[in-house]
Amino acid sequence: MSGLRERKKQATREALMDAALRLTLERGLENVRVEDIADRVGVSPRTFNNYFSSKYEALAARHTDRVRRTVAVLRARPAAEPLWESLVAAVAEPWEQAVTGPEPPDADRLALTRLLAGEPALRAEALKAQFAADGELAAAVAERTGTDPGRDLYPHLVAATVSTAVQVAVGHWLRSDPPVPLVPVLCEALRCLAAGLPAPCPPTGGETA
Repeated sequence: MSGLRERKKQATREALMDAALRLTLERGLENVRVEDIADRVGVSPRTFNNYFSSKYEALAARHTDRVRRTVAVLRARPAAEPLWESLVAAVAEPWEQAVTGPEPPDADRLALTRLLAGEPALRAEALKAQFAADGELAAAVAERTGTDPGRDLYPHLVAATVSTAVQVAVGHWLRSDPPVPLVPVLCEALRCLAAGLPAPCPPTGGETA
């Protein structure tokens, strides 16, 4: 019975997050109220407040969910697999679930996403979610590497570095013109980290200074 209750709660949470995003894309963030989100899902504003403190938190919650999914996938990867190979697969998996396919995003939707990414209140909420989620990723890295998250620097350094790589990859994806698929950019960023960020090769075929 408790399992069914938890699934219903998760379904409501997902519906509220989806409604917050869809309404924001339809109307603009400033024209969306908590009451609108709750009404779209068919629940009361009080029910909304049982899940989220604001529309900004509802929009930023996807980040926390993606990191938690990354943690679950990382813990399920083969123990003998190299850490960074596991991390690339684990970080990419929830993003693969979030996009509809390997093609670049629709230009209109991408433009609206760029506008959302520039909203100060939403950026602040996303940063707060990131700090909370990084601790969970650090704990999973510590388990895999035999380190102590309460004492050792390494798991926290890995978690923070991965989070930064995701931010940079998403930012690059948002700026790309013409648009490009997200997941390959994300994997490239993580593989660069895994390789120790070697300097890129100079372009060939041109004149050197």
